[in-house]
Amino acid sequence: MHCIAQEEGRHEGSGIVKDKSVSVVLLAGGKGKRMGVSIPKQYLPLLGKPIALYSFYTLSKLSEVKEIIVVCDPSYKDVFEDACEEIQVDIKFALPGKERQDSVFSGLQEVDESSELVCIHDSARPLVSFEDVKKVLKDGWLNGAAVLGVPVKATIKEANNDLFVVRTLDRKTLWEMQTPQVIKSDLLRAGFELVNQEGLEVTDDVSIVEHLKHPVYITEGSYTNIKVTTPDDLLLAERIINMET
Repeated sequence: MHCIAQEEGRHEGSGIVKDKSVSVVLLAGGKGKRMGVSIPKQYLPLLGKPIALYSFYTLSKLSEVKEIIVVCDPSYKDVFEDACEEIQVDIKFALPGKERQDSVFSGLQEVDESSELVCIHDSARPLVSFEDVKKVLKDGWLNGAAVLGVPVKATIKEANNDLFVVRTLDRKTLWEMQTPQVIKSDLLRAGFELVNQEGLEVTDDVSIVEHLKHPVYITEGSYTNIKVTTPDDLLLAERIINMET
């Protein structure tokens, strides 16, 4: 399905990442069981708008983005189709898989072959900023793979099976991963070839290319780029939006 609007008022190119060279894979197929509601968390209203549409709109405004592949259950396609008139990029759909990596792989099958970067984002992170996405796209292009992250604030201890502390980890070297995670298209395809061939399980997207021994750059993001997982997260997201407006 195509959603093309006039090009007037578009943002200027970054000088590194070319305009219309990025495909976004927006993961919107999760069940969201921890929220304790009947519909997936990414479709709950956040100040009157479905959570998933916040990042959908943000990502659609980048001149580097040529298309957004929404990975979702078909019963929720209308959420994005109804928003189609407000965005300036192509929109496609893919079916979610059993695990996260299966959903990413499903979305990858719909990526335009001319796209140079794949930008993978969790739709349950509605508050990702335009500026942070621009930064991680640049870093992904320069390094092959990049991920938004923030320094860990808490003290982290490693424990054994009996819940006794084994050691205290050095907080200065620890980062909490976020999304978007940005990977060059050919690198991501090669990573999936290895992961699928060897039956490996990964919990985030850049881990796929880590298996290729390819370095992954961490782009420092923002603590406000929270993942809405629980009712408390929803309240926090509302407060953050109200503070910024």
